[in-house]
Amino acid sequence: MSFGDPNNPYGQPQGQPQQPPQGQPGYGYPQQPPQGQPGYGYPQQAPQGVPQQGYGYPQQPGQMPPGPGGTLQANNGYINVAGLGTVELATMGRRLGARLLDGVAIGIVYGIFTAIGVAGMFGASKSVDECGTYMDPGYESCINDASAGIVATLFAAMAVLFLITLLYEWLMVSIWGATLGKMVLGVKVVKENTGQAPGLGAGFIRWIIPMVGAFLCYIGAILVYLSPFFDNSGKLQGWHDRAGGTIVIKK
Repeated sequence: MSFGDPNNPYGQPQGQPQQPPQGQPGYGYPQQPPQGQPGYGYPQQAPQGVPQQGYGYPQQPGQMPPGPGGTLQANNGYINVAGLGTVELATMGRRLGARLLDGVAIGIVYGIFTAIGVAGMFGASKSVDECGTYMDPGYESCINDASAGIVATLFAAMAVLFLITLLYEWLMVSIWGATLGKMVLGVKVVKENTGQAPGLGAGFIRWIIPMVGAFLCYIGAILVYLSPFFDNSGKLQGWHDRAGGTIVIKK
């Protein structure tokens, strides 16, 4: 009595593959998925009426969901912003044009208050002539009072000009997102992550950075206003925009 090959307990002839029973899938061969059910390893079709999202493929412009900040669309000048959808970034031509218009508006106000300050200083200098000569009694105190008046007038004019600039640039951008120049040229400043006006905090940060640069013969302020040219993110953000978390868009 032969017990057969101990390595082949089922008595199958060696070298011949087993044929699966009819109607049953064979092992080691790809199985066909049952009709109506998705196969493994193959892309599944989305149900009818549900938009299909392809993995690894870029979505069409206008369909990209905004992230925590603005989502740039392929460096084409458009950006997705929460609350606004797809908007166009303001060009540097518009931004610099708006800055020039604001400069003209503020310059007119500066001229008015400068004239007032000069008139005040002229009145104070006349009072110096009324002090007489150094031989007259009270001459020294009279000169000191007149000089103090001239200095006070000069500092008052500078303080008024600073206050006007602060209220014009800071408050208008913080509350409405635009100054008069920006309104004329269709430019608006918004928060990158919300699409809303910057608010007082971000608006102040955005305003104070170029003002600090203005103390260096205004060279620092010019560099800040030109800094969007150096932005490699494609969002045309200046140094003051990055600090305040803002972007400038076309209305």
